[in-house]
Order: sequence, then C-alpha cells, then structure tokens
Amino acid sequence: MAMKTLGPLVLSFLLVLAGTPFVRKLAIKYRVMDKPEERKVHQRIMPRLGGLAICFGFWVAVAATQTLTREILGLLAGGLLICLVGVWDDFRGVSPRVKLLFQVLAACIVIAMGVRVDFMTNPVGGEVSLYYLSYPVTVLWIIGITNAVNLIDGLDGLAAGVSAIAAVTLGIVSMLEGFEQAAMLAFILAAGAFGFLKHNFYPAKIFMGDTGSLFLGFNLSVIAILGLTKSTTVVSLFLPVVILGIPIIDTLLAIVRRFFSNKPIFSADKEHLHHRLLAMGLTHQRTVLTIYGVSVLLGLSAVLMALVTTAQGMLIMVVTTLGVFIAADRVGILRDIAIKRAARVDKASHHTAK
Repeated sequence: MAMKTLGPLVLSFLLVLAGTPFVRKLAIKYRVMDKPEERKVHQRIMPRLGGLAICFGFWVAVAATQTLTREILGLLAGGLLICLVGVWDDFRGVSPRVKLLFQVLAACIVIAMGVRVDFMTNPVGGEVSLYYLSYPVTVLWIIGITNAVNLIDGLDGLAAGVSAIAAVTLGIVSMLEGFEQAAMLAFILAAGAFGFLKHNFYPAKIFMGDTGSLFLGFNLSVIAILGLTKSTTVVSLFLPVVILGIPIIDTLLAIVRRFFSNKPIFSADKEHLHHRLLAMGLTHQRTVLTIYGVSVLLGLSAVLMALVTTAQGMLIMVVTTLGVFIAADRVGILRDIAIKRAARVDKASHHTAK
C-alpha cells in the first residue's frame, strides 16, 4: 500500500529532478533564454523552458501509475495543449490572445471529458445546480487559475513553491473529502514541483517559463474541480479560493490596479506582491520564503475548514479574509489602488467639468 502511494510521487520527483538539467542544456542549445528587462528582477540571461521537465514527470507518473479514467485522460490531453503553447511562447513568443485561445480550448477538452463545476453550494443551505452555466463557470475558473499562477512567476522558485504548497493542500483536503484519485494527482503534481525547485530555488539555474507556470496553473485548476467542487458542504465553496489564495489575490489586485491605471489587463508591471516585498527591503530569498509562509498559512486554514463544523469553518474563512486584507494594506497594495482610483475619478471629474 505504501509503495502504491509513494511510488508515483517518487517517480514524478525523480523524473523532474533528473530531467531538468537535460532541459536546461536543450534550452541553452536552442537559445531559449530569458533576458533581463526593466520589469524583471533577474540581472543575467537565464535558460527557460524548465517547465517541460515538470510536464514530462507529471505525465509519465500519472500515465504509468494511475487508472486512466475519462477525467484523467482529459486532464492529460488538456495539459498537453497547454504545454505546447507554453513551449511555443518560450521559443518564439505568443500574444496574450493566442494563449487565451489555447487555454479555452484546453478547458473545453476537460469539459468534454466530464470535468465540470456542476453545482455550487448555497451558503444558506442546499446546493444550486448550474445547468448550462457550468460550462462558462468551468472555463473561467480554469483560465483564471492558469493565468494567476503564470502572473506570480516573477522570482526564483516562487511559482514552483507556491504551486507545490497549493497542490499538497489540495491533496490533503481532497483526501478528507473522500476524493482519493484527485488527491493522488495533486500529490504527484506537488512532487514534480518540488523536484524542479532543486534547480529553480534562488539562485536559480533555470526558469520554468510559461511552459511550467501555465501547466502548473492548469493542473491545479482542474484537480481542484475534481477534488473540491463535488462536495455539498458549505465550506467547499470557499476551499479552492483559500488554497489558491496567493495567485488569486495577486491576480485580482493586478486587474483592479490596471483598471484604475487605464492599462490593459494583460500588461506587465512591477507592482505584484513580490515586487512590493522587495521594495520594502526584503532580499530575494526572504521575499520568496515570506510568500511560502503565507501560502502555508492559507493551506492550514483550508485544512482546518475541512475538518471543523460549518460554523467554525466560516469563522476561519472570515478571519483569514481579514488577515489577507490587513497584510495587503501593510505592504501598501490597497493604498496604491485607492490612490489610482482617486486619480482616475479626479481625471474623469476634470474631463466632465471641461
């Protein structure tokens, strides 16, 4: 039994651990390099494409050890499409619209194979069937989380570590909810991310590129549907959001920030959470470890929410939400958004007066 459980995790970890140096040589040979830019933190040219090792390790471990149900086949097929567009982007560069199109297609693949958010738990009791709305809700969730993980990939080891912590939490909560296959998928993904961290933690030898960040985000989103959206408990509605709190919060704040700044949503900037922590004086490594710590706290909150009564779970949710807002205010993110909003309102009023 132990071998059946640990075997897939060890296989995924070792494949990524051993495969990453090979991918690094491949990236250098074909000049798939990430060059320093004004909005980026790293100061030297770095090979990217490391996510290809994560993709390979996950696929082999899942295909070789798991029962290939329709849902898992959909996950693997959709992940293949995401990996291909990620490789394309790392090699040549792809416009945000093209990447979005491929993400929608990948989401449609998993939906066609039976992976959907069929209902949402009603906080006041019972459940609300989504009927045909289940399709757009599922697509929006998948592309939202996929891009959220992609956006936090700004420091050595950040996206891999946060994804690994989220995957471990997904696995634990899925087991508590009785979805063992989803739990196993989450643990296999986490093992691969940990294997990659050996080469990616500061100072990194290789970046995962869009190949890795998009692939991790896609798989986290789909596994969350398989393991957390089938439960009828009230707290299950909030568990995926808490577990994936860091990328979700960072993405939502980025959207609001860019809206008030009159910038395109997909535009890049240096105002993400990790940029803020660096600006406060934290070192590269401490910034990453701080965000790891917050991710662990959110994960523990999610596990507690799954273990306690509904009332206690909702109390934990409220306390966690308040803590997140207080932390966001302490690092200046909320104040910055308020300033941008005030500037936009003032500009609009000035324009109207004219």
